[in-house]
Amino acid sequence: MEFCVAGDHTSPLLEGFVKGVSEALTKRGHRSCPQPSDDPKLVINVTRIGQPRPNFRRRSRATFVATVVEVDALPPHIDPTQHTKHLGELLQILYPVLVRALSNLVIGLVRTEKGYETFFVTLELGCYRIEPGSGSYFDLVCERLLPLALARFIIDNELVEDLPPALWKGNEQTEKMRFYGKLLDELGLQPAPFPIQNILNERDLRHVYKLYGITGLSYGNLSARHDEKSFWMTGRGVNKADLQKIGKDILLITGFDAKRERIRVSVPKGSDKKARASVDAIEHFLIYQAFPQVGAIMHVHAWIAAVPSTQQNYPCGTLELAQEVLSLVQRAPDPSSAVVGLKNHGLTITGHDLDELFARIKGKLIQNVPMG
Repeated sequence: MEFCVAGDHTSPLLEGFVKGVSEALTKRGHRSCPQPSDDPKLVINVTRIGQPRPNFRRRSRATFVATVVEVDALPPHIDPTQHTKHLGELLQILYPVLVRALSNLVIGLVRTEKGYETFFVTLELGCYRIEPGSGSYFDLVCERLLPLALARFIIDNELVEDLPPALWKGNEQTEKMRFYGKLLDELGLQPAPFPIQNILNERDLRHVYKLYGITGLSYGNLSARHDEKSFWMTGRGVNKADLQKIGKDILLITGFDAKRERIRVSVPKGSDKKARASVDAIEHFLIYQAFPQVGAIMHVHAWIAAVPSTQQNYPCGTLELAQEVLSLVQRAPDPSSAVVGLKNHGLTITGHDLDELFARIKGKLIQNVPMG
């Protein structure tokens, strides 16, 4: 893998961190390029907490950008060693950096009386801490960083205008998705932390839309089986409380082109060409294909105690996350009624249908996802 560093080392702390991580990556056989190449796999973007910016303009979503910032001080009442009590406030400080710097990940070096604390913040609202001070600290940072940087995103769509007219207004399954989408909103289970259009300027906003095909930040998704080969799924970044239009808010997933790494989507004629299925479509596709008895899937940023969980917090939309979730569903006593934890992220839940799925989890969801 080729990696590069972009931006200025504005403090001894940032300089030492970047040097240590670069040496640890090189020790593992990865190549550092003094100048950013056209298509590096990993960019370590160094910027300021008060003026976060992308110092490298990537041309491909295959490039993983990890932005590093130094946080001089937190509000007096926040103790970073007790970060689980202050997740919301830490996200309010570090998540805008992630968005403004067009990053996949933010590494925040938060100064304390005894030195500093290291926090990883992910696009999926993950926020967790790495212990500094040991000789293996930079190795631990790399162990956290590399699986994310090397993961393969499967988020491209192929829109095909072949949806039968009889389905242009949906069916019984899409009506249930509309109902339960509103319920998710009422339960506070589809957080949208920041209005992206209020954070990025017009140029950067267009760049984000081009890279990821999103028009907003809204987490969680629903899907329901249509037949043995296809399923309905909520669109990318749409408001789940207002699922109106077939071909935009709700889409019919009809296949996966593994060679081109594209999700095939059937839409009505004249549909919005910018519409995209949720980034978790590849995960849902693999589950539906493997288990014909699964009739519905839900993903939420919430938790249920004592559930089996993935071991790595891969980004949403990656093949690695989809395969690890699939493996956990396979090991469940009943794959059609499985609850799987996504580390530092949330839950994937399967059901026979949406009615059964929601009835089964009623009153069990915990909004605070454990981080670690």
